Amino acid sequence: MKLFLDSSVLLAASGSRRGASREVIRLADECKWLLLATPYVVSEVLANLANLAETARTDWAALMPNLTLMDDVLTLDRAAVFEPAKDRPILFSALGRCVINARSD
Repeated sequence: MKLFLDSSVLLAASGSRRGASREVIRLADECKWLLLATPYVVSEVLANLANLAETARTDWAALMPNLTLMDDVLTLDRAAVFEPAKDRPILFSALGRCVINARSD
């Protein structure tokens, strides 16, 4: 199964060793989950790590290799019916990857 992780999940996993976000990453190999993210997501994580405890940077460095980076999806082949937002690249990337994977599976 492919799981798209956004910056809030990755920041939570970096900021706490006991939460569900960290558990998803910990269980990924055992459960055969492919953890996906994009450069946009990674840039958001890097921009916000300073807001977390000092250990978050070290934990992020250990978590990052578990991710498979895919290209950002900035446009879709259908109309977007919500207001422009900073999260649009994340939503489009997750949706675009799901649609692409559903067609190829």
